[in-house]
Amino acid sequence: MSKKRSAAVAAIFLAVLSVTVLSVHHFYKNENQRFEEYTHNLFCQEVSGNTISLHYTLKNPAAYGITDAPVSIGSCTTDTASICASIENALALLKSYDRRRLSAENKLTYDVLEDYYTTAFDLAPYSLYEEPLAPLTGTQSQLPVILSEYQFYSISDVDTYLKLLKKVPAYFDSILEFEQARAQKGFFMSEDSLDDLIAECRAFVKLGEDNYLYSSFAERLEALEDELPKRDQRTFDQKKYIRLHSKYIKKYIFPAYKSLARGLDDLRDDCSDDTTSGGLCNLPGGQKYYELTAASETGSDRSIPKLQELVRRQIMEDLGTMQTSLAKLGVSDLSSEDSGSRSSDLFSSQGAILEDSNPVSILNTLENKMKDDFPKPPAVDVQIKYVQKSLEEYLSPAFYMIPAIDNSESNVIYINAGHIPDDLSLFTTLAHEGYPGHLYQNVYYMNQNPDPIRCLIGYGGYTEGWATYCEMLSYYYAPIPKAEATIMQKNTSILLGLYALADMGIHHDGWTVSDTVSFFRDYGITDAQTISEIYSLIVSDPANYLKYYIGYLEFLELKKYAIEKWGEKFTQERFHRIVLETGPAPFNILRRQM
Repeated sequence: MSKKRSAAVAAIFLAVLSVTVLSVHHFYKNENQRFEEYTHNLFCQEVSGNTISLHYTLKNPAAYGITDAPVSIGSCTTDTASICASIENALALLKSYDRRRLSAENKLTYDVLEDYYTTAFDLAPYSLYEEPLAPLTGTQSQLPVILSEYQFYSISDVDTYLKLLKKVPAYFDSILEFEQARAQKGFFMSEDSLDDLIAECRAFVKLGEDNYLYSSFAERLEALEDELPKRDQRTFDQKKYIRLHSKYIKKYIFPAYKSLARGLDDLRDDCSDDTTSGGLCNLPGGQKYYELTAASETGSDRSIPKLQELVRRQIMEDLGTMQTSLAKLGVSDLSSEDSGSRSSDLFSSQGAILEDSNPVSILNTLENKMKDDFPKPPAVDVQIKYVQKSLEEYLSPAFYMIPAIDNSESNVIYINAGHIPDDLSLFTTLAHEGYPGHLYQNVYYMNQNPDPIRCLIGYGGYTEGWATYCEMLSYYYAPIPKAEATIMQKNTSILLGLYALADMGIHHDGWTVSDTVSFFRDYGITDAQTISEIYSLIVSDPANYLKYYIGYLEFLELKKYAIEKWGEKFTQERFHRIVLETGPAPFNILRRQM
């Protein structure tokens, strides 16, 4: 009897439990659906606010329910209160969803969004501290490249592109108003940076009809005509568009750059003095702002003193490894004062190291070399383009153009030949930008079909740290002896480490030019003019070096953590796969994913 009663009770309990499980499952499903609807709407809202962002993110916006988005190029705003309120509302809306009831993938998206919004909210009161016109990475440098790579999938894309050109003057006016507001607060750039920016704007205008905006437009029109249906080809008038484009460049683009140069020059009396100390720490609350910026740029949760300690430890480790490798080559005693120049001489004495220095061949070599250490990359097309010679001075050594998330097969890498002195530099640069760096990381992640909102959230420490990590690995993929590869890789790592320490020294600790000269002299770098230029570059672009080097070091630390956690189950492929599948995120989230 007792057994039967127990069985009956058990049957009732299981029935109740099954109903409970179904109800919970139903609730979970609803919460996940609600959250995914929220992220979809958030994605559509964010990407539609700027036509360039929309076009670069989606080849086919209609597939995401985005139609008739207004043509906009955005603007700079000085309304700090509005920025803070907007982020606060966004964070409150995110927290209205119950994270506990989300799937693992949605929890990851939730955590990344929460981190992103929290960091943005902390930085919002300092919006006037930001510099939109930094050398090499500022709007004045980026916009021409973005316009020249604006792809035409239809005739309407051409029409939209031309409308965007008309909006550039107003956009630059908003940047100038932003700079004027910065100047009134005493936050304006140094005179060295001002001179560089004005020279860059004038050089861009001076190109005239030799400017690559002309040639790239004609090339894109020709490619579009080949793709159009026959009925549209008959009415598509390339010459009319080329005439109109030429008119708009002369009427809107060149005058916008001239006006920006004049407006900046008018602010010369407001330039900050970087001959003593131009670091952010000299501004009201500047040290705190730099700490927040460093955390945002790197994705690291370490304090500045902890980051400095991490960098110094890596430099000493690299110097020791470098000394050992030099000894293997018969150099028994090499002081730090000449280690950089001697290690560079080891390579330069060899001449060319590659049988085929064609960039596409190098990418193929890298893709083949990485196959044992990384997950198999998706098949994609890659175009290699070169920066116009007249603009080499003003652009980065190389850059990768991130493709639309629904067109990840089409990829472009730009090479700045003026900054690539030899074969090994080209090899490691293409590893950084291509395989297994930016190109590979982006297309691999996009092929995981992530929540689209994740593709809008950038983490410089993840993306540039990953590319730097891959660049360092590539020295051992190059066709040079291992000892020499080690010397060259450690030398590169040490130099980047010195720049990172200088960045933190200038902006957090208040180093002057003379402080910076003394610091570099301790490591055998004695050219005062070069150091002064490095100082000015760091002053104008705070924490830029950190996202590369701190990101790289955090990946090394993450790998140590994975080795400790997994033991014998650790493999390079497994580690890289988890990093790649997690996607851009702060390092505390990446540690959890391990």
